[in-house]
Amino acid sequence: MTHSGSLMRRCAALAGALALAGAAAAQTAGLPKITLGVEQASGGEVSTSLQILALLTVLSLAPAILILTTAFTRIVIIFSFVRTALGTPAIPPNQVLVGLSLFLTFFVMGPTYRQIHQEALQPYLAKEIPFDQALARAEGPIRTFMLKNTYEKDLILFVNLSGEKNPTRESVPLSTLIPAFVISELKTAFIVGFYIFVPFLIIDLIVASALMSMGMMMLPPTVVSLPAKLLVFVLADGWSTLVTAILAGYR
Repeated sequence: MTHSGSLMRRCAALAGALALAGAAAAQTAGLPKITLGVEQASGGEVSTSLQILALLTVLSLAPAILILTTAFTRIVIIFSFVRTALGTPAIPPNQVLVGLSLFLTFFVMGPTYRQIHQEALQPYLAKEIPFDQALARAEGPIRTFMLKNTYEKDLILFVNLSGEKNPTRESVPLSTLIPAFVISELKTAFIVGFYIFVPFLIIDLIVASALMSMGMMMLPPTVVSLPAKLLVFVLADGWSTLVTAILAGYR
């Protein structure tokens, strides 16, 4: 018992010595310490924080900006109408349609984006113009594209709803121009969708009448009409014709 008690006292003394040595080493080594506090920020720091906040806001709204100010809305809706008219609601898959719509959107918007890159982005990155001037230069090509593809009736509708007095096409604010452009794109997409549905509807009617005349009323018409519609679509080179018509609408 005496020997074990002596051993425990020695271990305790050794642990205390190691703790004191570690504290002294930490004090002499100058280990970093963490402090929390609230201090008054300078004007430059506030300005930088606001710029970062604005940039994050723009990045979060980038998908909506891409959809509402480009040709994406019209293209993806037309492709959806084609898929529905064919009677294949899951083929092509959504990923394929959205991906093809994005690439066609970049193709259509290529001249506009190149103009923005040359007139606004490059001078701003080279610190030749301030951010406000670069933003104004970038707005010009987008405004021109949207005005070119907006129906006059839709533009007048939103101008009247906004209460503006006799604005010109160049002075219409984006808050009025963007919804007018979106409504025009939806209208155009639905018009194209109607023309897409007509031939496939005729095929459905012909197949249904043929089956009824043969007394095969228990056979669903879609079983026969789907291969017929696919055959007609392939023979007419449907995808190339459709893409050509879409791109021609933006020239």
